[in-house]
Amino acid sequence: MIYQQHETAIVDEGAQIGAGSRIWHWAHVCGGAVIGKDCSLGQNVFVGNKVVIGNNVKIQNNVSVYDNVTLEDDVFCGPSMVFTNVYNPRSAVSRKEEYRDTLVKKGVTLGANCTIVCGVTIGEYAFIGAGSVVNKDVKSYALMVGVPARQIGWMSKHGERLNLPVQGEGDAKCPATGENYRLVDGNCVCIGCK
Repeated sequence: MIYQQHETAIVDEGAQIGAGSRIWHWAHVCGGAVIGKDCSLGQNVFVGNKVVIGNNVKIQNNVSVYDNVTLEDDVFCGPSMVFTNVYNPRSAVSRKEEYRDTLVKKGVTLGANCTIVCGVTIGEYAFIGAGSVVNKDVKSYALMVGVPARQIGWMSKHGERLNLPVQGEGDAKCPATGENYRLVDGNCVCIGCK
């Protein structure tokens, strides 16, 4: 076995799991899931059939990644955060043909207990604060908080808050790495980053 699986975890036949990944207590990975290498799925994590997870993704305890969710490389899902895949669920109405795609791009942090309403794209290295509810697309590097989530700033790839206005123009350096960032047409870009 090229990945580690706790004895209480269930991995259905057909699931693709990359080398070095770890699946902890009472997790369940459905047979259609595709999971990259060096991932960590914490206690009580559920991964649906129509899910794609990149490399080096960390999914903390009590997270369910439902069908039609894609997590790119280096995504962090905080404890008990929530994904949805139906926008207007009713118990008495089957809406499995109405699942909306959710895309979480490279390097995103999804804070503990946040909720990602289906059908959104979260840009690279965005940072969603604990307890926030995201119901619309999020720009790359955006720092989002609240219910519904609103942008209050920008974050570096390293996860440090940048000294940039939410709108307008400006330049900033990551306080941890010294990488340079600039606001261009309302978007934050990393200048010369690898």
